[in-house]
Amino acid sequence: MGLVFRWLVRITTSLILLAVAAVGLIYFLASQSLPEYNQTLDVEGVSAPVEIIRDTANVPHILGQSDPDVFFGLGYAHAQDRLWQMTVLRRTVQGRLSEVFGQRTVHIDKLLRRLDLYGLAHRSVDVQDEYTMAALRAYSNGINARLTEINEQALGRGAPEMFLFNAPVPPWQPGDSVAIIKLMSLQLSGHLEDEVLRARTSLMLEDPALLADILPDVPGSGIAALPEYAALFPNLPRYARGTPLSETPLSPFPERGLAGASNAWTAAPSRSASGGTLLANDPHLGFTAPGIWYLARLELASGGVIGATIPGVPAISAGRSDRLGWGLTSSYLDDQDVHIEQLNPDNPEEYLTPDGYKRFQTRPSIIEIKDAAPITLTLRWTDNGPVLPGTHYDLGTITPPGHVASLSWSALSPRDTSMSASLALMNADTVRQAIDLAEDFIAPSQNLSLVDENTIGLKLVGAMPRRDLNNQSRGRIPTPGWLDRNRWQGRLPYADNPEFVAPVGGVLGNTNNKIIDRPFPRHVSYEWGDTQRVHRWERLMQSREVHTRDSFIEAQLDTVSYTARSLLPLIGADLWFTGEAAPEGTPERQRQIALDLLANWNGEMNEHLPEPLIYAAWLRALQIRLTSDELGPLAAEYKHVEPLFIERVYRDIDGASVWCDVRQSAPAETCTDMARLALDDAIIWISERYGTALESLRWGDAHQATHDHPVLGEVPVLRFFVNIRQSTSGGDNTLLRGRTSGEGPDPFQNVHGAGYRGVYDFADPDSSVFITATGQSGHFLSRYYDDQAQLWRRGEYIPMSLDIGLARAASVGVTVLNPR
Repeated sequence: MGLVFRWLVRITTSLILLAVAAVGLIYFLASQSLPEYNQTLDVEGVSAPVEIIRDTANVPHILGQSDPDVFFGLGYAHAQDRLWQMTVLRRTVQGRLSEVFGQRTVHIDKLLRRLDLYGLAHRSVDVQDEYTMAALRAYSNGINARLTEINEQALGRGAPEMFLFNAPVPPWQPGDSVAIIKLMSLQLSGHLEDEVLRARTSLMLEDPALLADILPDVPGSGIAALPEYAALFPNLPRYARGTPLSETPLSPFPERGLAGASNAWTAAPSRSASGGTLLANDPHLGFTAPGIWYLARLELASGGVIGATIPGVPAISAGRSDRLGWGLTSSYLDDQDVHIEQLNPDNPEEYLTPDGYKRFQTRPSIIEIKDAAPITLTLRWTDNGPVLPGTHYDLGTITPPGHVASLSWSALSPRDTSMSASLALMNADTVRQAIDLAEDFIAPSQNLSLVDENTIGLKLVGAMPRRDLNNQSRGRIPTPGWLDRNRWQGRLPYADNPEFVAPVGGVLGNTNNKIIDRPFPRHVSYEWGDTQRVHRWERLMQSREVHTRDSFIEAQLDTVSYTARSLLPLIGADLWFTGEAAPEGTPERQRQIALDLLANWNGEMNEHLPEPLIYAAWLRALQIRLTSDELGPLAAEYKHVEPLFIERVYRDIDGASVWCDVRQSAPAETCTDMARLALDDAIIWISERYGTALESLRWGDAHQATHDHPVLGEVPVLRFFVNIRQSTSGGDNTLLRGRTSGEGPDPFQNVHGAGYRGVYDFADPDSSVFITATGQSGHFLSRYYDDQAQLWRRGEYIPMSLDIGLARAASVGVTVLNPR
């Protein structure tokens, strides 16, 4: 027995030593790729020394003798901190993820190949202006200088992920940066999904009038009645489901309702306590670790600029100079149309056009797949755009036999000058000049909020499609692509893009709300990203005669839900303070406790309160009950509460209360019945998930921000090191927006929000502040991987100063790049 025990001790000790050695080896290999910020290098591609000074937040301040040298430095810094992220973004837009990740990304590669964003980006390089071309070449050289350094000095392949997913990293090219912008257009576009969902819903509803309830128009002047989709294309299936495009974290295709959002507001000197203009901006995107934003300062010939960049793109996307501040919000411009193309029954290689049948433009494309045989696609294009298979976006559910679907989209332009416009914006001096330079923006379309020293402005930028006045669906549902009136007719003049400069009230803002009410086809959009947050924003802006940097920060961090305040009195009108006292522990008693809590709640979606969770679960359960009867399995596509739908039902607008009656049951249910049953559903769900003590619930336990690593975030054990999870306040409809997932066992996880916040005060520009949701580094062993995360969660910021002396005084490293 003693011998056995001794051998067990030896074996156990050996295994522990082996495990420690393995962990040590893994740590050593991974740490080799941690960048050294204090060094001097000789590199090819610069004309004079470039200095990269990293301040205490690891924000690089890049100084050079010429603008191309500065862009070289930015490329080098991006590659130091975010090489893996940049590599994955490039592979995504190329449609080459499967070479590294195997079968799970094949469907993503197929669609990206069909859209050909990468090819169109490289064709667009030729139309950039001379300044932009010099910047793109220098930026690419900076990235490639870092790649050379990694190879020559064996720096752990540049990133820890490279050991697990080893694949060659080709040199960066100017067209790759243009392609990243097109990939952002894909992530910010949602009208294709909206068209398909509207068509599918109209097919599912027995009463077409109900479509205006479940997919209501934003309040304002109405539009002409649309044709029924079934009348355009008869004999379509009522329900089917294609392959979800967002089933993997690597997917660039957003879920419906997660295609981008943002906040931005500005104040003129007349409404500013300091006498200078103010700008606050927080763009909203899906959360990842690292986040999409990277902070940087560039010292250009025209002066310093500082703000948020996207790794892979040599531009400050949102930020300021000494003279100008700019911010971005999603415009929700309708820049996508689905067309149904009729095939020639005698030759499926032809499709119908206004001039008869015409052959598709075709070419083969081979997708290499790790550990599997390659596949060959035949890419087909029509005059309207690329042909998309029915397995994508559920297009098969609305495409009749003998037809295919194609896509018109402004981002498919081979003459996309958005990169030139982005770089020109950094050199602008005034709001008027910036608006004029922004004409070259094509996609993604954005609302550009601007301030200079004296003026504020907002301009919708991006190409607005010109549609025929007699378009059958006005861009709201797919239309026959062979009819001239459904085809695009070029681009509307830039002067038609909505513009607001120096308003009398002295305040401008956008929460993705409807910004203009014009008749089709100059309408901009029928689908808008917000009908709720804007009400709270108006209240905060008008509650003060003048604003400060701090009041703008307060508005950015506001967690009061206008939706909760407006809907709860409606759905609970006949439930508040009614009914007899119920024994402890009974469902009736739990319902009374929940109603008592909500009756005394002010609508603040604070992470430490129980009421937000009760409210959110109630509204979710209510929408499920209201829609399941009419929509059947299609109800699952409505993952987020539609506030206007709930309001229409409970105000009985145009008879919308009919949704409360369950058609398949004998009794006639009222809306009060539905509200009570839904509250019981919510309490049961909460009890099973979080316990029965309603007073002890915390919204933050359910509303955790999920900054997950897109690749390593699902790996056991490792996910605890690479994922950043935080209890957060806010919700779907608060200014501090924390959009919930709406699905799965944790439907209230915070998956989409402000990855960047910035507030700029032009009375004292160096008092401006900014923050990102994670940190500067993409290396999970770096202390800068998540050092900003807790600041972001608590609503804190870091200085946004162009004072190089401050950056030097407390720098964490200085890199000097000398010409080789």
